[in-house]
Amino acid sequence: MAVLLSVSITLLAGLLLSRLAKVLNLPAVTAYLIAGILIGPFCLGALPLPDGIGFSSFEEVKAFEIITECATGFIAFAIGNEFRLSALKKNGKAATVIGIIQAVVTTLVVDAALIGIHFMMPDKLPLPAAITLGAIASATAPAATLMVVNQYKAKGPLTDLLLPIVALDDAVGLVIFAVSFGIAKSIAGGGDISIISVLVEPVLEVIISLALGAIMGLLFHFTERFFHSRSKRMSISIAFVLLTVAITTVDFHIGSIHCAFSTLLTCMMLGTIFCNVCDVSEEIMDRTERWTAPLYVLFFALSGAELDFSAFADIAIIGVGIVYIIFRSLGKYFGAFGSAKLMKCEKTVNNYLGITLLPQAGVALGMSLNALSLGDDGVLVRNIILFSVLIYELVGPMLTKIALQKAGEIKPEGKKSSRGATDMAGGRRARQQKH
Repeated sequence: MAVLLSVSITLLAGLLLSRLAKVLNLPAVTAYLIAGILIGPFCLGALPLPDGIGFSSFEEVKAFEIITECATGFIAFAIGNEFRLSALKKNGKAATVIGIIQAVVTTLVVDAALIGIHFMMPDKLPLPAAITLGAIASATAPAATLMVVNQYKAKGPLTDLLLPIVALDDAVGLVIFAVSFGIAKSIAGGGDISIISVLVEPVLEVIISLALGAIMGLLFHFTERFFHSRSKRMSISIAFVLLTVAITTVDFHIGSIHCAFSTLLTCMMLGTIFCNVCDVSEEIMDRTERWTAPLYVLFFALSGAELDFSAFADIAIIGVGIVYIIFRSLGKYFGAFGSAKLMKCEKTVNNYLGITLLPQAGVALGMSLNALSLGDDGVLVRNIILFSVLIYELVGPMLTKIALQKAGEIKPEGKKSSRGATDMAGGRRARQQKH
């Protein structure tokens, strides 16, 4: 009962707060995150209430990890739809170049700033922590970006480039993090750099993730041909995404090489292959997206509940966190601006693309968990990332919306209501019958 109560309250809190967000002209994603904060361990969860009404600890939030894993899979599956061959012929080269350059530039900018702080205050920010934070800075959150684009039905050259770049960012970020983190561990331990952990494992993770996604995409296409009703096709698509997410939780060793899958990359490739080989993929993916609406609300609300406000207790963390946020934002903006200009993109893309790449959450938090193996340096990295994610997740979606509006890719919202549309349709039918 407590589990069902937690899920229903989390869902209701996110949906109800989204009504207030609409009045304040804020993205629904921001409302879901704030709802999660309100029912999390620092607000409602801190009160002596019955089980299921609010999350009293982060362990309780962690118990719903299966929801966030599944939502991540469906988000990546939806992003895969942006890699249709027709779109890749138009934007593939530009998206690849911009995706790589902006990620590398962001890492270098943050590295330079934080290594500078290290030399000024070596006791506050050790070198391994500075290097690791620079690598994590490259990661962007695809979920928040996708939700804003979908909510406002953004269309245009900026949106066409944005989603592929956000998807590629995960692959580039994995490689950058693995290389930087390998160097950081070597410095922290005073040992030699492991070529296997620095180069082989991250590249292998990308390759096997894409290969698994491709295989699952082909199997999905083969299987869906046996079903003809829309409901069954939607059900089989949900089953394949869940199956793919389940497989990506498996990791194994080949000799001394650790092999693991990226859920984002695998499910993205699942969607990419399926949308390019199946004639009815657009209809199936559209229906699947409608089914996942409550799942996304839960995903962002749980993400809000996970935000740890205890990071505000340490002035050093706040100071380094502010520097990290400022220089990561500069790196994303100017990295995207310069690379977009290099690719001769439209002026609106040059000016606003970097702003849409600011949200940061799941991938960065996963990287910060890996950083805990650095010991005390890793704890520092984790707390700084928690602080920055808190800021980015609350401000990032709003900035993405503003950037898309400035680029002219979000049209002014009319007052639309399915209830109103139904009432109007009913009225028309009644008048027709009367006459």
